[in-house]
Amino acid sequence: MSILEYNGSAVIAMAGKDCVAIATDTRYGVSAQTIAMDFPKVFKINERVYVGLPGLLTDTQTLYENFKFRVNLYELREEREITPRIFSNMCASMLYEKRFGPYFVEPIIAGLNPDNTPFISGMDLIGAPVFAEDFCLAGTCAEAMFGMAECLWRPNMNPQELFECISQTLLNAFDRDATSGWGAIVHVLTAEGVTTKTLKARQD
Repeated sequence: MSILEYNGSAVIAMAGKDCVAIATDTRYGVSAQTIAMDFPKVFKINERVYVGLPGLLTDTQTLYENFKFRVNLYELREEREITPRIFSNMCASMLYEKRFGPYFVEPIIAGLNPDNTPFISGMDLIGAPVFAEDFCLAGTCAEAMFGMAECLWRPNMNPQELFECISQTLLNAFDRDATSGWGAIVHVLTAEGVTTKTLKARQD
């Protein structure tokens, strides 16, 4: 078993028309043992940038604290909010700094650019980024999520359609994985604000 799969996780980001969504499961486990079911892996950076941190959950918490510190420094120095592309570059840089002893986390970043176009990116544990126009995902049920996302995603979805698409993708994918699931949280970002919904899922 890879150390990235030790705690189990599932995070996916999807782009729509002037909106973007990011969703996570809520299970916290150690291998096959479930310890809690209220541990989301998606965190708010600001009103227009969210980051998902699937992988080893000790590193998830450490990396999120480091991100908050670096974002606060950036906003103090620049006197403006960080944009998703700049945050993605910062994230890649921080991971690459530790490439010889990496954080075992594969970040997924979702946000809205200043012109309200969606931005999504993902990267591996040493910060090699990928930028996508449709969806980015990571976690222990990545193969199932890829299959569902490729079936359901289509261009120019409105926020409600995007919510339905990302929810069905995540729920059906982690039903086929024993180490993720047990509930989900979905954030949909639009120009008007953020809508967060909690989903019930199978708990067996």
